[in-house]
Amino acid sequence: MLEKKIGKITNVKFGRGGYQDAMMGISVSLGSDKDSWSVGDFKGTWGVDTEVSEYAKWTEEDRQKHFGEVMTFVNELLLKAKKYNVADLKGVPVEVTFEGNTLKSWRILEEVL
Repeated sequence: MLEKKIGKITNVKFGRGGYQDAMMGISVSLGSDKDSWSVGDFKGTWGVDTEVSEYAKWTEEDRQKHFGEVMTFVNELLLKAKKYNVADLKGVPVEVTFEGNTLKSWRILEEVL
C-alpha cells in the first residue's frame, strides 16, 4: 500500500556518496520534524576513479550516460524548486511516497512555491 507524506529537504549535497561513498552524485535527505520521519536518496554513478573491469556489468559509455542523467535530474530539481544552487534546495517542501517502509519516489511540491 502506498503512503504519501509531506516534508522538506532537510539536507542536500553534491559529491561523493552512494555505495561506500565511491560514487559521484547528489545525496538528498527528506523528512519532517512534525511527524518525526526521515529518509535519504542518492542519484549518481561510479566516479571516474573507479575503473571499468572486464567483470563490470557497465561500460564507460554507461557511466557517461548516467552522469548525464544525474545532471538532468539536478537541473530539473533546481527548476522546479526555483533555485540556482544545490545548497539552496535545503528547506524546499516535498511529497514523499512510501510503500511500507521503502521510499518509492519523491517530488518537489511546486504548487506551494
